[in-house]
Amino acid sequence: MDQLDKKYNAVIQYFRAKMPVVKTELQHRNGYELIVAVILSAQCTDKRVNLITPALFQRFPDFRALSEARVEEIFQLIKSCSYPNNKARHLKAMAEKVVNEFNGQLPEDPEVLQQLPGVGRKTAHVLASVLFGKPVIAVDTHVFRVSKRIGLVKNATTPLSCEKQLMQHFPPEVLADAHHWLILHGRYVCMARKPNCSICGLTSVCDFYSKQQKQQFGTKIVSE
Repeated sequence: MDQLDKKYNAVIQYFRAKMPVVKTELQHRNGYELIVAVILSAQCTDKRVNLITPALFQRFPDFRALSEARVEEIFQLIKSCSYPNNKARHLKAMAEKVVNEFNGQLPEDPEVLQQLPGVGRKTAHVLASVLFGKPVIAVDTHVFRVSKRIGLVKNATTPLSCEKQLMQHFPPEVLADAHHWLILHGRYVCMARKPNCSICGLTSVCDFYSKQQKQQFGTKIVSE
């Protein structure tokens, strides 16, 4: 087993102990509510989305209702999120396509999901993983940052290159959990501007932490 495999094993063991049950923080009860919430979450916090969606789902409880809505109606209910004009148009067009081309049911194939308006690769992988248990991983800004900092990926310059490396090393059965592990770790511990290494249990395998220690104390660190 090489050093990279050992790093992945350590990460898996840590998160399995730290977060044995993990799921998205976007509140939803079914596939319709999840795709709407994920589309709304682009460049917007989950907290904000969770404040918006109850009224939206009460007014438009399913794909058909949303497909028949006026864009202006949708906009009024989501205007406190980022880019509400675009998202309102995407939500209506997405619902129309699901109703007209997929008989009101979300397709399970992540490639097919990307045919829906407002659904890119990341969103499609979230849906395929959470709803259908597909062995894919969605790479958002948190996953991208944390993977690079820990050293799970090397020379990854795009979300796609990061995704490919994570797919190579995480066992298929943990991919869904790994997505949430890395997101939550990035959201609450390994934050973008100031990572809180003092409460992190991965410092022993983290490239970022090791580099910081060397810069602070020199290449020779004397353990107490």
